[in-house]
Amino acid sequence: MREIVLDTETTGLSPQGGDRLVEIGGVELINHIPTGKHYHVYINPQRSMPEEAFRVHGLSEEFLSDKPLFKDVVAEFLEFIGDSTLVIHNAPFDMGFLNHQLDGLGKPKLSNPVIDTVMVARAKHPGARVSLDALCKVYGIDNSRRTLHGALLDSEILAEVYLELIGGKQVSLALAAEAETTAAETVVTRVPVMPRPSPLPNRIQAEEFAAHEAFVAKMGDSAIWGKYRDPASETSQ
Repeated sequence: MREIVLDTETTGLSPQGGDRLVEIGGVELINHIPTGKHYHVYINPQRSMPEEAFRVHGLSEEFLSDKPLFKDVVAEFLEFIGDSTLVIHNAPFDMGFLNHQLDGLGKPKLSNPVIDTVMVARAKHPGARVSLDALCKVYGIDNSRRTLHGALLDSEILAEVYLELIGGKQVSLALAAEAETTAAETVVTRVPVMPRPSPLPNRIQAEEFAAHEAFVAKMGDSAIWGKYRDPASETSQ
């Protein structure tokens, strides 16, 4: 099962109001285990960066000015996520921006299954704060690198949080044990060989057997072939 833990950074809160994506980050999970494969890109929003957004992620208009446009990276992004399930913290926000900009390019909206970890966290921890930082504290996940929001870093941290939300390390251990068991069974399984009801008939003709015996006899009594002569085979001819 392939999942993509995804996060974005933007110029603000409203794609309909002119805000745009400035960063996309995603990490690949296979059976809930990170594979090390990831996607990351900065995007030129072709607009100014509001001060409040800059304080969140630290991406300035100057820094983004030479980065590719969304239209230039969209094909690679769509190829990376494929039809995999997307795991997103506060999914309506990120999906809203992605779908709005896809629509602006005349492309279909994303139809991937989506898991919103905010909803998962609220169901598991009713009444508790479910921000990414708060969940890191709950599960003892080191987020000291997260001085500012960053799409790839937040995706990596969210992948750890997601694993804890769905059952913790026991999920990985169970999957690993299942894989080992399957592999072991594949190796040790043996199909019993039943004996034939009657032996196969000897395919060596009498003339062939006699010729072989004559050849071995010429080699002398010390010939190794003489040790493997089968009197029973000789009489059966």
